[in-house]
Amino acid sequence: MCDDEIHQGLIHDPDVTRRTFGLTAAATVALAAGSAYADAEVVETDVAVTTPDGAADAALFHPAGTGPWPAVLIWTDILGLRPVFRQMGRRLAAQGYVVLVPNPFYRVKRAPIVDASFDFSKPEDRAKVMPLAAALTPEGTVKDATAFIAFLDAQPQTKTAAKAGVQGYCMGGPLAFRTAGAVANRIGALATCHGGNLVTAKPDSPHLLIPAMKAKAFCAVADNDDKREPNTKETLKAAFAAAKDDAKIQVYEGANHGWCVKGNAVYNEAAAERAWSELSALYKSALV
Repeated sequence: MCDDEIHQGLIHDPDVTRRTFGLTAAATVALAAGSAYADAEVVETDVAVTTPDGAADAALFHPAGTGPWPAVLIWTDILGLRPVFRQMGRRLAAQGYVVLVPNPFYRVKRAPIVDASFDFSKPEDRAKVMPLAAALTPEGTVKDATAFIAFLDAQPQTKTAAKAGVQGYCMGGPLAFRTAGAVANRIGALATCHGGNLVTAKPDSPHLLIPAMKAKAFCAVADNDDKREPNTKETLKAAFAAAKDDAKIQVYEGANHGWCVKGNAVYNEAAAERAWSELSALYKSALV
């Protein structure tokens, strides 16, 4: 994973209090989501998910009430579980989903893995997080994905009769692919936003899992990623077509890697909202 494939994202958001950031076991928040659930209350709870390798700290979100609602797993970028991804979890939950956002680095460190002084432009700061991403293995991801989906399915608010969704950002893209392959019978929708290393020359390349998937897919590709690796989108399109999977692979012209994560230097609000609309439409059609 190259340094230019990863961007800092939001480390500190003045609109997110220390209490909401995760120092309480549970909080109820209201969020305007720009949907039929715009005025819905969202319940946010810090949880520990048991996996074969330990207890993963995570944030769980769902609309106030009994539900049930479809489940969605969100994989973060390299800076892990932090305010901006909690915001995404709340926003998605407000649209009518039970959402889990785990700390992918729980084996090494609880979230947050960086503090407000972190500067991704500094090599010494990048050196703190790059080994964390490098330590994530396909085998570990499969174990985690299976545990996370099982945890979501065990929630009383989850509509287990509906398919579940998974979405990933940057390094979370491959994790989302591995989830869709490992828990194929549960995952009905797969989304990646500026996912890195979806297609590699290795025998465990994420795109090779496409034949095992049973999900509708949406892959939002960064303009600069496409310019650097123009064949990636074609490989993805061909693989999904060969598997007869419904997939949309779209290059977001003018939007660079990391554009969907608020607080990134390259954050592009208009393009991020377009991607969110595609994501929302995907879930509405597939998580039934």
